[in-house]
Amino acid sequence: MQPFTTLRGPAAPFLAINVDTDRIIPARHLKTIRRTGLGAALFESLRYDEEGRERPDFVLNQPKYRNAKILIAGENFGCGSSREHAPWALLDFGIRCVIAPSFADIFYNNAFKNGMLLITLPKEQVELLAKEAETAADPTFEIDLEAQEIRRPTGNAPIRFDIDPFKKHCLLNGLDDIGLTMERVDKIAAFEARRRVEMPWLEPARG
Repeated sequence: MQPFTTLRGPAAPFLAINVDTDRIIPARHLKTIRRTGLGAALFESLRYDEEGRERPDFVLNQPKYRNAKILIAGENFGCGSSREHAPWALLDFGIRCVIAPSFADIFYNNAFKNGMLLITLPKEQVELLAKEAETAADPTFEIDLEAQEIRRPTGNAPIRFDIDPFKKHCLLNGLDDIGLTMERVDKIAAFEARRRVEMPWLEPARG
């Protein structure tokens, strides 16, 4: 997993509340187990009309947000089913950080396990950031995970955010569940060696 240290890029304001995972990536796209290719279907019903043409009023179709790396979202983002394809679609589009007043628990954990940074801030601060992203000619923000700061295009004081220390460690070091296991491979090997000596009856029979 790619480490997350500092992220710099456009932030797209999308303050709709209760955006569920089916809105993020429709169920018909869940047949694949590949993590690539899903970005084209991100927010499909919002981005495209019935003929597959872009809706010009949707935020990610607007020129200054087409390459958004940060999404400024509304309350309860990622509710609904637990599909891991939702963070996959956001990542494949290029969005690696979502800022919102609240997130659905399963989506929150799935996102971190896939290398995304989710930042929870008070609603007033989220609305302020969304307004700055909307009015700035260049809506480029910088997210510094080590410093736990959001640097704004206005040049005003950075906004600090809290994050669980364990999740921060995993993101900074690019550790998913497999990576965390591999950090302990020596201890696992030592345990298995001790078990073979102390509990030989657990060893498989050899014919």
